Amino acid sequence: MPHADSLPSPLRSIHVMGVAGTAMAALAGMLKDAGFTVTGSDGKVYPPMSDYLAGLEIRVMEGYSASNLDHRPDLVVVGNVIRAVYDEAVALTASDIPYMSFPEVLGHLFLEDSHSVVVAGTHGKTTTTALSAWLLESAGRKPGFLVGGVARNFDRTARRGGGEVFVIEGDEYDTAFFDKGPKFLHYRPKTVILTSIEFDHADIYTDLDHVKDSFRRLLRIIPESGLLIARGDDPGVASVLGEARCAVWSYGPGQEWDGRIEGVDPATGRMTFTVLRAGTPVLTTRSALVGTHNLYNQVAAVAMAMSRGVSMDDLEQGFETFEGIKRRQEVIGDPGGVTVIDDFAHHPTAVKVTIEALRQRFGTRRLWVIWEPRSATSRRAVFQEAYAESFDGADMVVIARPFGVTPGQADALDADRLVVDLATRGVDALTLASAGEIAQTVAARAHPMDVIAIFSNGGFDGLHATLLRNLGLRFGGAA
Repeated sequence: MPHADSLPSPLRSIHVMGVAGTAMAALAGMLKDAGFTVTGSDGKVYPPMSDYLAGLEIRVMEGYSASNLDHRPDLVVVGNVIRAVYDEAVALTASDIPYMSFPEVLGHLFLEDSHSVVVAGTHGKTTTTALSAWLLESAGRKPGFLVGGVARNFDRTARRGGGEVFVIEGDEYDTAFFDKGPKFLHYRPKTVILTSIEFDHADIYTDLDHVKDSFRRLLRIIPESGLLIARGDDPGVASVLGEARCAVWSYGPGQEWDGRIEGVDPATGRMTFTVLRAGTPVLTTRSALVGTHNLYNQVAAVAMAMSRGVSMDDLEQGFETFEGIKRRQEVIGDPGGVTVIDDFAHHPTAVKVTIEALRQRFGTRRLWVIWEPRSATSRRAVFQEAYAESFDGADMVVIARPFGVTPGQADALDADRLVVDLATRGVDALTLASAGEIAQTVAARAHPMDVIAIFSNGGFDGLHATLLRNLGLRFGGAA
């Protein structure tokens, strides 16, 4: 059966293929909350998602066997991890069971009657989405949300909500094996925050203009009555703004909406900042988010909240109580006075601005950065030169071997060359082959009061726990 354009009726049971992915598990939870009977399948199911799904009492089948569909669900949701050749996918397309992509189901069931706030862009999506949702929540608006990370205030990635607004992280990645368009085209945007546009996702985009085409399509579907809050000083963003038919609020240095950092308290890790509109201060407050890039993520969130009528008092309360996002400058331990941080940064720009933020936050403390090239783009050579300029703010850099790259692979990032390039810029760098070797070497060379930041968009073969354990053994401090 071709994939469905509308929801089947009656709709009581839903099966989710690829259910153990972060976004897919979040959707499964929302479907369960909405009263549907939910089952799922995935190639590998392990904590924390296995525990999350078990807590929801969602039956999960391991592997993509055709027999997973024997219970004849009313609808199947297909995640973008699913390939058309999987046995379950072959059985699905040969059957009369209707199926949709994750973004389509989200749009039909949860966004149809909401004011959809879509946060899009190459950088800052997760932070800005989580913060926007919390500012609305602290103002009593009860928003729905879906975030590509865990907001610590909510301790979950998604919920249905009970108010008029649904805040969603708008991913430009493709939708499903039967729909190669970007996910955010299904999100019915009324308000869009556009943070930045750079080349990324080298596995599906050919060049920067190809990336821009996706964002042009997003801007075209914002209704005339909608609002675009756009980082006006970003060259990529500026080049697509002509596609918008709605009102545009521009933010960034020298734009209508601007901001300034008043100071950073290293003892609390909090930043005081001011938001300005047309040069006039509208809000001064403190936040757990530190750094210039986070300043403007916060400016964008303030602009969005004010467009929805949130008061200054509620905004101040929201910032004071916002706890940040897991895996975004998250302190995971302080063994022996060595501060260990987990962060998701992998694109060269994200690496650069995160290091700058850590330098602002921790001042002159010696800063280590351990980086795993794991994403489809970072493990390719496309940003070989750019990465050489991304680590300038660090004192010590450890580069892992690119994840999943075979020896001699022509298009792979060259970690050894990167180490040489960093040395020419005065950065002390080395490359090590395994997480175990990295943990052992860094723990042996670390000093009390060092800051060690681990950058990876994956699990890094358990490096975080191993390093904390090794540091604890060496210094005798609790991890």
